[in-house]
Amino acid sequence: MPAPADLNATLAALRAGRTDAPAQIELALEAARSPACAHAFVALHAENARRQAAAAAPGRPLAGLAFSVKDLFDVAGAPTPAGSVVLAHAPAAARSAPAVQRLLDAGGALVGRTNMTEFAFSGVGVNPHHGTPANPADTATARIPGGSSSGAAVSVAAGAAFIGLGSDTGGSIRIPAALCGIVGFKHTARLVPTEGAVPLSTTLDTACAMTRSVRDAVLAHEILAARRVRPDPTPLAQRRLAVVKDLFLDGLDAGVGTAFERALQRLRDAGARIDGIALPPLADLPAINATGGFSAAESYAWHRLLLERSGAGYDPRVAQRILKGAGMTAWQYLDLVRERAAWIERMQALMAPYDALLSPTVPIVAPPIADVAPGAERDEAFFRVNALLLRNPSVVNMLDGCAVSIPCQAPGELPAGLMLWQAALHDDTVLAVAAQAEELLQKE
Repeated sequence: MPAPADLNATLAALRAGRTDAPAQIELALEAARSPACAHAFVALHAENARRQAAAAAPGRPLAGLAFSVKDLFDVAGAPTPAGSVVLAHAPAAARSAPAVQRLLDAGGALVGRTNMTEFAFSGVGVNPHHGTPANPADTATARIPGGSSSGAAVSVAAGAAFIGLGSDTGGSIRIPAALCGIVGFKHTARLVPTEGAVPLSTTLDTACAMTRSVRDAVLAHEILAARRVRPDPTPLAQRRLAVVKDLFLDGLDAGVGTAFERALQRLRDAGARIDGIALPPLADLPAINATGGFSAAESYAWHRLLLERSGAGYDPRVAQRILKGAGMTAWQYLDLVRERAAWIERMQALMAPYDALLSPTVPIVAPPIADVAPGAERDEAFFRVNALLLRNPSVVNMLDGCAVSIPCQAPGELPAGLMLWQAALHDDTVLAVAAQAEELLQKE
């Protein structure tokens, strides 16, 4: 089955009169109801999407085309359960989150709310309440989609949405993008408001999206951030890129290692200079986060009373991670804030000479769902896989940086992601380099 067309190609077809928005919405809804999207949506908004598509002005950026919304964002008139059952009967949101509203104002048609790891606290994508969507990249074995934005990734990869709005706190956009073979862009967090979304970590959360191409990622970001991406015409042969030796290359499985080395060789053959560098501050991260880190402390502050009332309704694996924040003292939290700021300064000084750093997005291909499905007997495997998936992308969140994951596997291989990243507010350069790399990697 050929990959679905990207957003930009479909917009061009709309302008040429070869299709129209209502027809595209029917295709999206057909995909959303197909076996490929089983468990990807917790709610379909079919009639609203049809109305939005029919009413969209052709000149609007999204022109009535489909997008999906992760279940932790407010949508006016509906509750915001965040993949849980304990918030299923919460009051309906009075207004949509700014990120959702910007996509609607751009003429997007919201096809539905997507499944996710409960309260966004895992990179695996398993949900014991709503089921786990299977990765569309493998029809023979049901594999994890990655998380926490699991349904969002599947909706984009399977053709049900051109933009999958999600969140990224430690990799929750880039992990599922890498495992499902699509593009995930985590911009500098401050560029898009996170109001109207159930928080995991108010320090690290980023409201961002998955798409089918880098050029679509640019368009989605411009809408979400209400800003224009500055073109960067620097030729690839004049780029300075770096591969980080520390941490990021540890424990690669064979498929990811092969895909990553092949991608580097393609870039070198095109003239890119790629240095191998060390980042000694990476070794400091375990000590900095020893008391649980921002996600544990800040999620516990939000969930404390809800856990007291409804803790039995939580995914035990999620509750376990939230409760790690219960023991953090005020002075430990303030030390964490201070140590992070100093760590970012050290990292930025070492990264400054480069346009972007390169690494595998995650070190493994998607394992079977059966290996990590809910159940105490699989907890050890679950937490091992979760730690592996979060290891590389979470560095960028701690850095307050920006990153994009693009597919780098060859046809017939399970998806693997190439992550291009830099410090805060280097978004436009990272996107430009990613577009150049994507073009190279797509050549036969």
